[in-house]
Amino acid sequence: MIRSMTGFARSERNTETTALIWELRTVNHRYLEVSLRVPDELRSSEAEFRQAIANTAKRGKVEANLQLRGAVSTQASLDIDEEFLDELIARSYEVSKRATARGGSLDAPTPLDLLRWPGVIKEKTRDASPLAPLAQAALKEALSSLATSRDSEGSRIEQLLHNRCRQIETLVISVRKRLPEVHARIRSRLEERLASFAAPSELNRERLEQEIALLLSKMDVDEELDRLVSHVAEVDKALAGSEPAGRRLDFLMQEFNREANTLSSKSQDSETTRAAVDMKVLIEQMREQVQNVE
Repeated sequence: MIRSMTGFARSERNTETTALIWELRTVNHRYLEVSLRVPDELRSSEAEFRQAIANTAKRGKVEANLQLRGAVSTQASLDIDEEFLDELIARSYEVSKRATARGGSLDAPTPLDLLRWPGVIKEKTRDASPLAPLAQAALKEALSSLATSRDSEGSRIEQLLHNRCRQIETLVISVRKRLPEVHARIRSRLEERLASFAAPSELNRERLEQEIALLLSKMDVDEELDRLVSHVAEVDKALAGSEPAGRRLDFLMQEFNREANTLSSKSQDSETTRAAVDMKVLIEQMREQVQNVE
């Protein structure tokens, strides 16, 4: 089973004072690239978070965001550094006195001005020790949900690839069935053209057979058809495997396209050309989906 590189997951855990919220978004990328944003309180656990993500996502661009929010029931409060505030008030009055003594004037700061001064209001520090395991549990839950989402999308892509491969097999069979008729038509056409230039008695049949054989060899597409069937088998094998198959499938799409192009260039039959074009359409549809496979 294959897995998509696109997905989204969200998980939330709550304590009496804090809500932890993980949001994970993944998109396609050549390699695994993790963009992680966590609050300063949990910065020490960043390596563990990254490892947990890498254990789940083998390829793709992952945006992981952890938010810490105060619980709704928590009452708002201000912690004021009273010693610092007293010093600030004293210094402000001292500055005001100096300005007055020199003939100027300076308004005393208002209480709101004082509260806005950096350092007057102390930020509460959270105890991160109980939050780390809670954040790990929430991340594990989000990663499980993300894997389910990516597996579901991967299942849809797998079915699409399987259907397109069956269609390519059908086209290969139809082209292969036409090969004897196409070869006979080419031989007949060549003999008619040669007969219009020379009498039958003047033709060297042995040399003619050699030239026809050489021409048919150049136009022969058996090898391309065999390779297309082989590539289909390789796709089926990759889809059935348990390992990430995105890079291998991407390479196979290039090989598919090369054989379809060669088939089209060698074609001397309108039906074969039409089949080659249909193959290219199917291959392009697969290639677009494979870009999103892990």
